Amino acid sequence: MKRPLFAALVACTIMTAQAQYVNKPIDLWPKDIPDAKEAKAAPVTQMGKDKVLRFDKVTCPTLEIFEPTAEAKNGKAVIVCPGGAYNILAYDKEGQEVAKWLAGQGYTAYVLAYRVPKNRLGALQDAQRAIRTVRHRGFQKVGIIGFSAGASLSCRAATLWHAPAYEPQDEIDRLSCRPDFGMLIYPAYLDEGPEHTLTPELLVSSETPPLFVFGTEDDKSYSGPSSLTIADAMQRAGAPIELHYLTKGGHGYGMRTGAGLIWPPLAEQWLKTLK
Repeated sequence: MKRPLFAALVACTIMTAQAQYVNKPIDLWPKDIPDAKEAKAAPVTQMGKDKVLRFDKVTCPTLEIFEPTAEAKNGKAVIVCPGGAYNILAYDKEGQEVAKWLAGQGYTAYVLAYRVPKNRLGALQDAQRAIRTVRHRGFQKVGIIGFSAGASLSCRAATLWHAPAYEPQDEIDRLSCRPDFGMLIYPAYLDEGPEHTLTPELLVSSETPPLFVFGTEDDKSYSGPSSLTIADAMQRAGAPIELHYLTKGGHGYGMRTGAGLIWPPLAEQWLKTLK
């Protein structure tokens, strides 16, 4: 059943003592959207039987803000990229719920509703603009986290920051789109080279920001080789990488259930090691 955006967001937003939900999302492109194929409109959404809020179509990319309490705030921000095979966004499971967790750690979290379906260029443009937008809001340290296709997008942002994906529009686009760190959770599409080698567009170098990667051997959907492939590329380039690769966990669990749910405490410890 299709649901209006506002009602869907309210139904799926859980207030906690650690996170303050900011009701009005930021329009990422207040002027023209680069390479837009359709006019701006509210996302097409639905709540599945699996209790996942899906964004089936996004033509107006936005950032939804989750603020930590004043006591917890650490002055850093993280952009959250939900997965969904670049076809949909698992918006609450891999977006809002993760943002609340990050806010509990003191980070201001921004859930990115990037363009879907089947718009990888638009998604990268949205990610680069999102990093610049958050930096423009006064954050010196801006990280990015993604799940499945959202992890692919996060990795593209981390490795393609020196190659702008769109023409500058305003003063925001004068800022760097290089994330300061990234977290790739059951990443997909990073092994699209010959014989599951690194996806050719990914330009890993010693300047690639630190990455935390979490995957499992029994992930048969997309991402089993992706975790190992990006870790190998990072190590060869001399870029900082922390890899956790388990036997069991599967795919698509977000922060809900399953053996893969040891990733949040591991990520918390890794985040504390960053300068």
